[in-house]
Amino acid sequence: MSRVGKKPVTVTAGVTATVDGQVVKMKGPKGNLQFIVHDDVEVKLDNGSITVKPRIETNRARALYGTARAQIANLLEGVTKGFEKKLDITGVGYRAALQGKKLQLALGYSHDVVYDIPEGILITVPKPTEIFISGNDSQRVGQVAAEIRSYRPPEPYKGKGVRYSDEFIFRKEGKKK
Repeated sequence: MSRVGKKPVTVTAGVTATVDGQVVKMKGPKGNLQFIVHDDVEVKLDNGSITVKPRIETNRARALYGTARAQIANLLEGVTKGFEKKLDITGVGYRAALQGKKLQLALGYSHDVVYDIPEGILITVPKPTEIFISGNDSQRVGQVAAEIRSYRPPEPYKGKGVRYSDEFIFRKEGKKK
């Protein structure tokens, strides 16, 4: 059994949560979010806490109910605090700039890479080599960060590229003569 799934999610003050069948909806100061729970998982809202348990005792249901509980906890954190990721850009001439609802990246290609910022995501560029991505949906914030990083992932020899701020790049030594 999942240890994560056994813990109930306590709904904090200022957040309204509703469970309608398999749909969990949360509304808070940072916006509205919803999550559709798999049919093998049962969700209940009792006295300000949401409990999750498997409907049937199969390996799949046991695997899914811990995940469902973690997703519901992420909904709660998203509507109260929100999520943020920081990207660092390393390399000569590599820089980022905001232009309206687009992020313009100079990453050593013959052209600039232009990324359209999706709805619900806020991107700030305090320095040309730093990008802050924030929003209330954990999955979307991580997806946007991964898409931006994929334009020029860090390479192991000089460390040039776009990387997460907490990411460690394993450096390699060049060829010896």
